Amino acid sequence: MNPKVDVFLSNAERWQEEMEKLRMICLDCGLAEELKWYQPCYTFQDRNIVIIGELKESCALSFFKGALLYDTEGILIAPGENTQLGRWIKFTSVREIVEMEPILKAYIYEAIEVEKAGVKVALKTTADFAVPEEFQSKLDNFPALKTAFEALTPGRQRAYLLYFSAPKQSKTRESRVEKCMLQILKGKGLNDDYIP
Repeated sequence: MNPKVDVFLSNAERWQEEMEKLRMICLDCGLAEELKWYQPCYTFQDRNIVIIGELKESCALSFFKGALLYDTEGILIAPGENTQLGRWIKFTSVREIVEMEPILKAYIYEAIEVEKAGVKVALKTTADFAVPEEFQSKLDNFPALKTAFEALTPGRQRAYLLYFSAPKQSKTRESRVEKCMLQILKGKGLNDDYIP
């Protein structure tokens, strides 16, 4: 047990009992416990397997490579429409978790086997995402912006492209691009200044 996770759980605003139960299940499966991204994360041979998250309406057990699991019970959900690999299961009571414990352990063991086997999936690259014309115009007119954007990690680039593409109206897309230009020029990702 990692003392940092103890502190996290003691300071959790909600879902403490549920997250504690998920923690015990993960540890029972032989995973190492760490605190990553401000959340309890469970690893196998330094590879991320699952992470426990505190949400407003529930808590979640998230599988980093959930899309590669068989999901025989049909319980894994993609957290967002653009999520390529991760999947989660949400809970609102300890009773739910206790009832699902054998299934959760089976999924965790399968996730460990996926990691041991080195199974990979072909993920979309940044080039597979459309660049909204409002952003392309800025890139064409501001070479420093283009250079800064290209220097970002692929994940940060994709986050911006998805964020800029989401609105239906051009005016809203343009506004988002304008608001993010300085952040990009600073070499920061869309959510880099976020502190929970």
